[in-house]
Amino acid sequence: MNALASTPITGIREIFLHPGDFHFGDAETRIVTLLGSCVSITVWSPRLLVGGMCHFMLPSRGVIPEGAGYDGRYGDEAMLLLMKRIWNLGADPGEFQAKVFGGANMFPLQCQKQEMNVGERNIEMALTLLERHGIQIKAKHLGGDGHRKLMLDVWSGDVWLKHQPISQIHQEPRW
Repeated sequence: MNALASTPITGIREIFLHPGDFHFGDAETRIVTLLGSCVSITVWSPRLLVGGMCHFMLPSRGVIPEGAGYDGRYGDEAMLLLMKRIWNLGADPGEFQAKVFGGANMFPLQCQKQEMNVGERNIEMALTLLERHGIQIKAKHLGGDGHRKLMLDVWSGDVWLKHQPISQIHQEPRW
């Protein structure tokens, strides 16, 4: 579930996304998440000053069970949750800009034998979905290894990224 907190900037709502969450907000919103092999897609309209972010874990679950709603843990369904918000505004998806992040290989030694790890499959799904919906990708930081922290400032469309590769994580002193 989304965690709501106040930020040091007066009047700005900060929403934290856990895996499977998505949020769509206005110019008084900042959306934050942490990624490993998961992928986040951000969408933003410079005209409307609205945007959103999803944080998905797997590309797809295949068939959606009858009566089930969309599940943000899956890339195809997370994208549909964002698209529903865009369509509800009566906006053209082509006026939105996308930025895509994540898809790290969190277990590089174990994944060397696999043809494609979950991070790579998530990346492929995200890029395919954005192309399918006609949303231009303005920036991306994908693959590799390690963790990423993202912040989307909906008032500007800026996405702030902090990336920490696994090699740096293991060099940190342990107390």
